[in-house]
This record gives sequence, C-alpha cells and structure tokens, in this order.
Amino acid sequence: MNLVALTDIHDDIAGIPKMAADLEAADVVLLAGDLTNFGHKPGAERVIQAVTRFARRVLAVPGNCDYPDIASYLDDLHVSLHGHCEIIDGVALVGVGGSLPAPGTTPLEFSEAELARILAEATPGPGSQLPLVLVAHQPPFRTLSDQIHTGEHVGSTAIRSFIEERRPLICFTGHIHEAAGIDMLDQTRLVNPGPFGKGGYAYAELDNEVNRLEIRRWRG
Repeated sequence: MNLVALTDIHDDIAGIPKMAADLEAADVVLLAGDLTNFGHKPGAERVIQAVTRFARRVLAVPGNCDYPDIASYLDDLHVSLHGHCEIIDGVALVGVGGSLPAPGTTPLEFSEAELARILAEATPGPGSQLPLVLVAHQPPFRTLSDQIHTGEHVGSTAIRSFIEERRPLICFTGHIHEAAGIDMLDQTRLVNPGPFGKGGYAYAELDNEVNRLEIRRWRG
C-alpha cells in the first residue's frame, strides 16, 4: 500500500497540483487535520475537491482549527477517519482529530479522556491481527513530533498510550508546525511533515511492515 499524508493545510491548496504524481499513485491520501484556518464546511470542500482532482481515495480527520461542521461534512462525505476505522487492502486505518486545549480557544478540542475514548471506540478489537495505521492531528507526548520552540513537549498522553499498547506501523500527525520530522515510539514510526504550505508531505510504502517512509517536498 502506498500512502500520502498532508497536514495543516490551513486553506493553502496552491501546492496540491505540484504533487499530482504522488497523489495519483497513492492508494490512499490522508489529511491529518487543519484543512482550514478557522474555517467552516465551504473551506473544507475546497480542500477536498483540490485533492480528489488527483487522488483516487481520501480519508481525513479535522484539526483543532476546523469548526465542528467540518467534522460533520467529512462524515457525510464518508471520508472521515475521526473516531472511525477503515480497512483497506488488509490494513486498518484509524483516526482522531482535534487537539488538546490550545493557548487561546480553538474550535475543536478534546480532553485526554475524550481522545482515549475516541480511539478506543474506533479501533479493531484487541484480537485483530491487521496492520494498523494511525492518523492523529494531535501528536503523542514526549516525542520529536510534539516539541515546541521552547523545548516543551505538548502532545497527548492518551495518544502515546494508544501507540504503546496497539503498536501501529505508522502514526501520521501534525498540529505542531515547528516539529516536522520523523521519529520512533517503540516500534511505531511517527511522521509530522509540517504545514503543507511550507512544502512538506509524507510518503509511505507498507505491507505488513514499513518499507519506506519519508518527507517529500513539493517546494524546496
């Protein structure tokens, strides 16, 4: 399976045609939250339409800068991974959107308990042997993916616990713009490609293991 992941698009879709070849080749394109910049359904529609011009299948979670009507829109479109599990080509994809309470107030925030509940309800039973991929807008706690410019870690302990327990092959994440990069948490690879407008997106090839994972650039 080939996966492409974009995060923190924030309405900036200018780069999408510039990565058309990877979008067309991907089995699934994952949108890891913040499709808009404090926007509503029309903004999300523009993003989804720009991506589906090239992508054969799209799955998405909303971010904390997306108003709740975007979560409803993704559900209505049957592309939402927030609180859902989609099984594609023998791989289970699970997602959770929004974030922990952020400085100031953002439209879609959850407590640690709520994040844990959303993941628990979405995940295949503990007996499932399917390879697992996690799409989480909020990164897990104490990793390279959740470190802000002060050095403080601001990720989720609930998402970290989920990863430690369920050991997904990859966690695609975002939210922390300055924390772009690839890290490991136990056996799980974490990738935050950074805000899409700055040129980064994630590319992965996997079957029962990760054969390739990298951050690619549509703009240098």
